[in-house]
Amino acid sequence: MFTIENIQAAESKIKTGADFPQFIKEIKEMGITRNDVYVSNGLSIYFDNEDKSLQASPNEYPSLVINDEPSVEKLQHALTVHQKGETDYFTFCKQAADAGVEKWVIDLEEMTCTYLDAEGNELVKEKIPIV
Repeated sequence: MFTIENIQAAESKIKTGADFPQFIKEIKEMGITRNDVYVSNGLSIYFDNEDKSLQASPNEYPSLVINDEPSVEKLQHALTVHQKGETDYFTFCKQAADAGVEKWVIDLEEMTCTYLDAEGNELVKEKIPIV
């Protein structure tokens, strides 16, 4: 079973969105099969293949208000600059909130990341690059 300490060690290596695929590789090797991340408070829930889970919240993460009007265009722009390494994690979270993202779900079996609005509607679904 993975531990919060293992996850935090992998998270500590993330500086920008460009580091995300390596993070995914590390947590997948720990046995994590899914990760749900809530934008408003930064809560992350990590699941294994037996649906056991651990929760983690960032130490410093001010509450964010999720925009009631989702915008795929705003989200696509935020993703593009973040994946190029131009923004840090919290800046991306603020931009995601402004784009109406309630949470994202990382499926480590499908290697996808799906961004959902408050109604659970899919805004964007991306393939995660394999490193």
